[in-house]
This record gives sequence, structure tokens and C-alpha cells, in this order.
Amino acid sequence: MKRKIFITATLVACFAVCLAAVAGLGGKWKGSLKDPDGNEHPLHLVLNVNGEALTGTAQAEGEPLAINDGKINGDSFSCNVKDPDGNVIPIDGKYITAGDSISLNFTENDMKHHVTFVRDDK
Repeated sequence: MKRKIFITATLVACFAVCLAAVAGLGGKWKGSLKDPDGNEHPLHLVLNVNGEALTGTAQAEGEPLAINDGKINGDSFSCNVKDPDGNVIPIDGKYITAGDSISLNFTENDMKHHVTFVRDDK
């Protein structure tokens, strides 16, 4: 009986942590990407979380791009954006609760990129 109560309590605690992580993903985020020439390009995300759905915008240079097909699974998420030329850019990421950051990977023009975002309090 004690084992059953312990397992149930552990599962409830894990579920609560996952919910807290998902809720923490929403908000404004900033990061930068260094191109092959060494130039820094600022990046901004505005993320909205509704259950396991992820929406919002991603912005580099120019107008913000809508986040499409956003899905959250625990502390991982995936989505895509369409660039101004209509090319779909797939994105996958992980929300790191302890550091309050997002680790994000995407491929554009056959080049793989990795960016770490932090909260943007502005």
C-alpha cells in the first residue's frame, strides 16, 4: 500500500513539474545568431501557451513571422515559421526551467543553427 501511495505521489509531482514548465514557456524571449562572417543578428520570440499548443511570433530582421503548428511535449516543443519567400523553417527546442532559458535548433538553407534564448523583460 505504501508503495502504491509513493508511486502515485511521484507521478502527481512529475505532472505538476511538467505543467509548471509548459506554463513558464510563455512570454518574451531574446537571443542572437552569429553568421559565418561573425556578425550578430538579434532574434526575438513572443510565445503563447494554451495547453499543449504553442503560438506566437518569431522575429529576426524585418516583420515578425507567425509561429505555425506549435506543439509542446513536456519541456520540448516544435513549430515552424514561413520566411518572406514562403519557405517553411522547422524548429525544435527545449525549455530549461532551472536556467529559465530556451535551447532552440533550426535548419535554414541547409545550414543547422543553435540559439539559446533568455527572458526579455522589456
